[in-house]
Amino acid sequence: MAQPITSEAPDLRPATRRPLGRRVVAWVRNGGISTFLFFVPMLFVFGYFAWWPILRSLTLALQKTNLVTEPSWVGLENFQRVLADPLLATAVGNTLLFAVLALLIGFPVPILLATFMAEMRRTRQVASVLAYLPVIIPPVVSVLLWKQFYDPSPNGLFNSVLGVFGVGPLPWLQDGNSAMLSIVIQATWAGFGQSTIIYLAALMSVPPELYEAAEMDGARVVRRFWHITLPQLRGIMLLMLLLQIIGTMQVFTEPFVMTGGGPVNRTTTVLMLIYNYAFQQGDYGKATALSLLLAVVLTIVSAVYLRLTRSWSRS
Repeated sequence: MAQPITSEAPDLRPATRRPLGRRVVAWVRNGGISTFLFFVPMLFVFGYFAWWPILRSLTLALQKTNLVTEPSWVGLENFQRVLADPLLATAVGNTLLFAVLALLIGFPVPILLATFMAEMRRTRQVASVLAYLPVIIPPVVSVLLWKQFYDPSPNGLFNSVLGVFGVGPLPWLQDGNSAMLSIVIQATWAGFGQSTIIYLAALMSVPPELYEAAEMDGARVVRRFWHITLPQLRGIMLLMLLLQIIGTMQVFTEPFVMTGGGPVNRTTTVLMLIYNYAFQQGDYGKATALSLLLAVVLTIVSAVYLRLTRSWSRS
């Protein structure tokens, strides 16, 4: 005999929360205490080495101090003195020039190189090692090495090569018109390997069927690169571009070691100005104030960049 079909109305009553005591007991049984014990040391170390210096810098920016004598509170005077420094505009302009040149030269190079390496079959691993080799060299060693290459005499490496073609010798770092470009070339050589490996790893995850179908349709290398490679790298490219913008705005080692900010302050950057305030003038309050201004600018730039690229990265 068939049973009558009955329908029960769903229970729409709100779920009752368990008492606090039961929730605590469940948290303990699920390993909450051990998780907390592992979390506290990490939180302490991170807070002490990351957040405490930031909070300390907020204090130093409002003080006049050389970290030896007793500091005195000056309020916003350090920020006023930084903004009134005539060298600030020069440093900002040089930093922006370096960032623009580094993006124009250094951003597309890893993408093109990773695309070329992805087409390799037998020599891909060797090419990856050779591309990453400049990253292994310590930055100061790399800069000093290129400084020797840029020797303005006819016996310098680059001038010797140019001399074969009847060009030069060129004052690479001694001429204000070419010094920044020379620094950008060295920085691009030193940093392109890391980005290349990241792009290459992203390309290795692209389904090969896409390229095979494009080849069957008669698409050549340029069309495959434009319609397949670039769309697949879009998310990585947006992230790497943001990281490169932040990195180029904080350039220090290359101009400091190569030119010391010269000639005639043509390569003085914002971070070099911070260094001069702190370690040449002994005014740590002024240096901290400029550091905070730079941090605020980079935060705003990052927020605007993420806002503008949000829809494009998701499409």
